[in-house]
Amino acid sequence: MNFHNPLLPLLLVTSALVAPAFAADYVQASGALTFASQYQGETFVGSLPGFRTTMRFDPAALQDASLDVVIPLAGADTDNADRDSTLKAADFFDVARFAQARYTARGFTRLGDGSYSTDGTLELRGVRKPVTLTFTLSDGERPALAGRAKVSRLDFGVGGGDWADVSIIPDEVAVSTRVTFVPAP
Repeated sequence: MNFHNPLLPLLLVTSALVAPAFAADYVQASGALTFASQYQGETFVGSLPGFRTTMRFDPAALQDASLDVVIPLAGADTDNADRDSTLKAADFFDVARFAQARYTARGFTRLGDGSYSTDGTLELRGVRKPVTLTFTLSDGERPALAGRAKVSRLDFGVGGGDWADVSIIPDEVAVSTRVTFVPAP
């Protein structure tokens, strides 16, 4: 092999320019996932600890970006023991049959100022429905995502039976998340 080929630097630069964009894979380092609703006009907030998120992101190839969030439901916590046990029961999350929920999304849309949206799919209680997540995503080695979504609980059969009355519990539930990522090993 001739290491003194004068075309070698040009070949290396050309190869770098036509190489496919590298999508970075990330795993969750820390985070919070919360939901807010009302019961008879009183607002309450709950958390879903133990969730795990992975992300693929390349700002030059947003169509290839992805999120995958696995959400254990048994740990749902609203700081009210009665409400928490009701959430785990068959009329709500039914954790005996459906231990976890999952949100998956492929492709991000840039909204501007570090904001994005993605149209993903939430699987909850065996039902799969589209859910749009809007979020900000910081740059850097440890990107941070802060996002919001609105979920129709009745679309997923959450709060059925007597609980389906939207004058007692509204249909729309606000979901918020904050996740700090690190590069995947």
